[in-house]
Order: sequence, then C-alpha cells, then structure tokens
Amino acid sequence: MGLYERLAKSHQPADAGGADGGAAPVPTIQVDPLNEVKRRVHQSLVAALGPKLYELAGAPERLEEEIRSKLTEVMAQDTTPLSAADRKRVVTETIDDVLGYGPLEPLLAEEAVTEIMVNGPDQVYVERDGKLERDPATFLDEGQLRRVIDKIVGQVGRRIDEAQPYVDARLLDGSRVNAVIPPVAVDGPMLTIRKFATEAYDDEDLIGFETMTPQVRDFIKACVEGRLNILVSGGTGAGKTTTLNVLSSFIPQDERIVTIEDAAELRLQQPHVVRMEHRPPNIEGRGEVTIRDLVRNSLRMRPDRIVVGEVRGGEALDMLQAMNTGHDGSICTVHANSPRDVLARLETMVLMAGVDLPARAIREQVASAVQLIVHQSRLPDGSRRLTAISEIVGMEGETITLQDLYRFDYRAGRDKETGRMQGTLRPTGIRPKLTERLLDAGVELPPELFSVVEEDVAARKKVRR
Repeated sequence: MGLYERLAKSHQPADAGGADGGAAPVPTIQVDPLNEVKRRVHQSLVAALGPKLYELAGAPERLEEEIRSKLTEVMAQDTTPLSAADRKRVVTETIDDVLGYGPLEPLLAEEAVTEIMVNGPDQVYVERDGKLERDPATFLDEGQLRRVIDKIVGQVGRRIDEAQPYVDARLLDGSRVNAVIPPVAVDGPMLTIRKFATEAYDDEDLIGFETMTPQVRDFIKACVEGRLNILVSGGTGAGKTTTLNVLSSFIPQDERIVTIEDAAELRLQQPHVVRMEHRPPNIEGRGEVTIRDLVRNSLRMRPDRIVVGEVRGGEALDMLQAMNTGHDGSICTVHANSPRDVLARLETMVLMAGVDLPARAIREQVASAVQLIVHQSRLPDGSRRLTAISEIVGMEGETITLQDLYRFDYRAGRDKETGRMQGTLRPTGIRPKLTERLLDAGVELPPELFSVVEEDVAARKKVRR
C-alpha cells in the first residue's frame, strides 16, 4: 500500500455505518494525503529562507528563483517516498502558497470560473457557466486560509481582525473580494471572490453572450452619447458592473470622466479618467472617506461625466442633485429587482442622507434627474441578460411615470436540450419621449430601433386567443 492509500485510509472514520448497521452513513471529508508533506516542506522553507522572504518581496522573479532553489534542497532532505508527479505537485503548490494565493491560484487562472466561494479550509465552491459546483481544491488548514485572506487584504491597504472581522477588498486585477473571520464567521474564515475577466468585456462580447441585442446596443449607445442620466439596476451577481463598464465605453474620448467606487473595478479605456475609491476607517475608527464624500468632492473636479460604481446610501441625494445641476450623462448602478423598485430604492436611500424631505420632493428630484433605467437579471439558466429598459416620463400626481421601451420575452421558454432561456429583449413599439432631448443633443434615433417585428405581433395575438 502506497503513501497516498495509507494516508487516505487513516482519515476514514472507523465506523461509517451503512445498510448493515442500520445507521445513516457518515459523510467522509476527503483529506489530501499530501497535506502533511506540504506542511512540513512549507515550514522548512520558511525556516531556511527567513527574512529573505520579506527582503525580496519587491522582486518577485528573484524571490521565485530563490524559493525554487531552496525547495530543491528541502525536498531532498525529506524522506517521504513520493512519485515524480507528487513531488512536482508539492513544489508547485508550495510556490503558489508563498508567492500567490495557495489552492486558489488554479481557480483564479481558469477562465470558466467566474466566482470562488471558500466556506472553510476543506470546502470550496465555484461558479462555472452560471452554475454552482463543489471543487476538489482544499487548504491545509484554517491557518493557510487566513494567510491568503491577510495577503489579499494587505495588498490593497485594508485590514481584517477581531475588531473589524469582515472586509471588502479586491485583487490586483480588480476582482472583488469579501472576507469574514471569527467571531462573526461561526465556522471559521470564509472568502468570496468575484472574478473579473482578463480582458474587459465590450459591447460585442455582451451581444455574443446574448445579454443584449445589436438593436438595444445601438439605442443605449445613442443615449450615452446624448448625455442622458442612466441607472443600471439588478440583483446581486446580475452583471451590473460589467454592463456599466460597457456603457461607460460609449462615452466620447474627449470628455473628462470621474469614477467613484467602493472597490475599484471599472476599467475605462478613455484617456481622461480620474478614479477615486472609498477608504474605510483606520484601526482607531477615523479617517473614513465615504462614497458620499467622494461624490461631493467630484463636483469640484470639473467632470464631464460622473460614474458611480454603486449607489447604496445617502450619496443618492448628492448624485441626484449633481444630475439636476448640469452634470448630465452620469451613470450609476443600483440594487433592485425591477425598474419600478429602483424608484422606491432611490427614495429610501435619499432619506438615509438624514435630510427630512417630503416624498413628493424626492420623487420630483428623481423624475427630473434620471431619464433611463437599464435592468439586468440573472436568469434560472445562469445567464445574465438585460430584461427591461424603461424610460422615466415624469410625474402624475404623487407617482413617477415609467414606460417600458424594451422587455424580455419570457414566453419563448427554454431549449429542451441545453436548458437555456430562448427569449430575448424586444421593443414594445413605444417611441420614447427622450427622443426630443436626444435630438437637441444632435443624436437621432432611427425608427427601426423601436419597431416590433411582425412575428412578435403574431405571437402576442396567439397568446391573447
């Protein structure tokens, strides 16, 4: 019996129960039999290199060369019988742990993985093609997981400890990170990473993913060029930030853009972009710079456009005032379940600013400031699609009037073989009121952007019958 089999057997429970014993089988935890070897090698490497790990931190190539050289010596001294494949694996994973993010390195490099969820050292889930699945990757122990969290958080100047047991951060490539540790996390450290594509998606990519159609792309592009104020709404994980990035790419190259984010994720390609990021309070609870502070400050920076990664609090009031005082063409994202819910969320967030305003005054601000709501959803098949584009028409009494310009056709159902939703975003046939505003800005909307295809009309008549 080899090392792998001996170690694997030693981690199985003595009595798993079963049909003969009458008791339900006890689920076994799959323990990597090389864990003990990797732990010893890692400890020997740290002891051998010592301060050099920190002295060469600014020179990754020299550090990797030094680590590989020392690893060869450490592995030669280890008496555990290993195959060539296992020896190579120990070396690779030890280097990943020291220089990178340990067991997460292969997952971060895999393009098909869009989200990584670590529920503990031996429980890692990933999202591939919109579907959640368990991954065989594991950490040596909670200590290794905690080291990875500390490394990620430290790289962007954030902190996580008992006084601040949760944190939002980002990887160097812009991927979004959330970490939670005890005492808040009952079962130990937890980590969630929402990956960003190596190359930023553009409008052609979203059309290829069926997130939008060429017809919708042309309409939204015209609205951005015509300096309309646009809100991108949707639930968590619906793809709002990706869509916001694509919308921002339609902004003309000669304009000054100020971006404000909780964690810097947007990747604008224009030459004149000023990026600002929220700063959390320090260990003494001081020095916090909120999104609202940054929105206020941006008004003094002579912006042509203000792009806010996400409006989630009192900054909604400052953003609405900016939109109403000459900063046209601003774009933001908002968490909401539908275009109508966006209006209720905005009203609630304005009240969070601590200003006692009557409901009608807030609604008039919203109706005057925002012209378009682009709503995105994550559908049951895992795909992320634009499901509604609505125009804010104005006020009728105490109510803000909305009209849908495009709606997702859910009646098309799913493909029986793939399970993918077959519907798409289709025009409602209503010509928007904002056409006149766009004409004043020199942007003309072709009538075919809102024309309903004959087959759509026939399908609707069939449904009514």
